[in-house]
Amino acid sequence: MVNRLSSDRLLFIATIALVVFGLLMVYSASAPLATEQLDDPAGIFWKQAAWAVLGVGAMLLLMRVDYSYFSHPAVLFPGIFFALTLLVIVLWTAPHQQTNRWLRWGTFSFQPSEFAKLMLVIFLSYWLARRSGRLDSFVRDILPALGLVGVIVLLILREPDLGTPIAIVLVCSAMFFIAGLPIRYFCALLLMSLPAFYLLVYRVPYRRSRILAFLDPHADPLGSGFQIIQSLISVGSGGPAGVGLMNSKQKLFFLPAPHTDFIFAVTAEELGLWGALGLLALFLIYFWRGWRTSLLAPDDFGCFLAAGLTLMIFCQSLINLSVVLALLPPKGIPLPFMSYGGSSLFFALAATGILLNISRHAEWREKIRSVEQTG
Repeated sequence: MVNRLSSDRLLFIATIALVVFGLLMVYSASAPLATEQLDDPAGIFWKQAAWAVLGVGAMLLLMRVDYSYFSHPAVLFPGIFFALTLLVIVLWTAPHQQTNRWLRWGTFSFQPSEFAKLMLVIFLSYWLARRSGRLDSFVRDILPALGLVGVIVLLILREPDLGTPIAIVLVCSAMFFIAGLPIRYFCALLLMSLPAFYLLVYRVPYRRSRILAFLDPHADPLGSGFQIIQSLISVGSGGPAGVGLMNSKQKLFFLPAPHTDFIFAVTAEELGLWGALGLLALFLIYFWRGWRTSLLAPDDFGCFLAAGLTLMIFCQSLINLSVVLALLPPKGIPLPFMSYGGSSLFFALAATGILLNISRHAEWREKIRSVEQTG
């Protein structure tokens, strides 16, 4: 019966709209850079379009794969091992932009942390589902899962990358909270993490300068505060209706990373307040339908998995938008479906495919409930 039911149409439409919107803005935001580096204004766009085709293909495939398949140990644990292996291998590759975040083969590049993030959500869903309602023993029920989270976070921090671990910690914390983890454990873990946060942020010069720039960007307008100031200029220049598609001035080598981390700033400049609100509405629809899927999932694994995947996309979106609007210090976190980056786009679409499959089962459960109520 489940196979004859359709996936959540609103979620599917919102996702496709975000992908198309993202491709349009990647072309607009990257055209000056692509012209300078590749002598082709569409050079970066075509790379993103190729990843979009692969990602949509993966989404359509995973829509039809029963989500319970991912809870089988024979599938889950090799996937976790493969993700950890890639995170170790990437640390030994040649640095790119002073980081070791990508595995490269010619023009193809792959970011293992995106795959690891997805596998971690699947693992936590499996772990919490098996212990639903009994997260009382720290050693038996919590510590093993925290150990895996810690290993993945530490490996990504070594790349170095602080933004992705922050997003991972937020999503994992939310999943533990949904599973009923007592508040006393959250308080204890928060206190234990403060020294690590101090060492990772305040003791690292470039991260400390970002915090200081966030507090007062005009103290160093041509240095550490440059990103924030240019982002706000871009957002503010758009007004209600924007300056028009392709007409952004800030993307002309004023705004750093206009097609990646700060693509929302270009969107707000070119399409204005209404375009920015439209984009935000699509993410809110995604969250609404994903959360609904979690509430209607037929089992604990589906519930935790739908919640984790939804939060993985939505939390990352909130962090990126907050950075662009100077509500948070700058972090290298892309805007899902929108920012240029093949790995981010591919695994966001793969995660959505799994979420859409859970929605099929959620629809089946809702139809059964409706029949019982009318009967």
